[in-house]
Amino acid sequence: MDVATGTPATTALTAAGIAFSLHPYEHDPASRRHGLDAAARLGVDPERLYKTLVATLDGALVCAVVPVSGQLSLKALAATLGGRKAAMAEPAAVQRATGYVLGGVSPFGQRTRLRTAVDESAQLWDTVFVSAGRRGLQVEVAPDALIALTGAVLADLSAP
Repeated sequence: MDVATGTPATTALTAAGIAFSLHPYEHDPASRRHGLDAAARLGVDPERLYKTLVATLDGALVCAVVPVSGQLSLKALAATLGGRKAAMAEPAAVQRATGYVLGGVSPFGQRTRLRTAVDESAQLWDTVFVSAGRRGLQVEVAPDALIALTGAVLADLSAP
């Protein structure tokens, strides 16, 4: 791995002995839809590329990993993680807790390990793509590795 591409996410994957491949792409700073932009630039099905979202659940930060092609159901996230009310976290809180900038939040190597839920659709693929910890860089891993390294709960997190 090139030192220039090393991130806390790739460091965590390497330390855990998890096989992964990196996929850099040209990030468009004007884009507001980072995940869909990444899928298009990499030529990857948007249902196979997952976004990492941080929410508050009864006052605590939690993480949800869902396809970029869909929406997160906050109600499903709360039910999955045993809480009452979930809401999207404030950007500054996300950056402080994870150590990543918005649009580059990875489920791996977060500064503070957050309780995580992964959408069950990840099991439909041999590998999935998630942020490698910065805009313009995705990591491809097996869904089982994603679940194991994050300690995630698997559930249907999609909004209707």
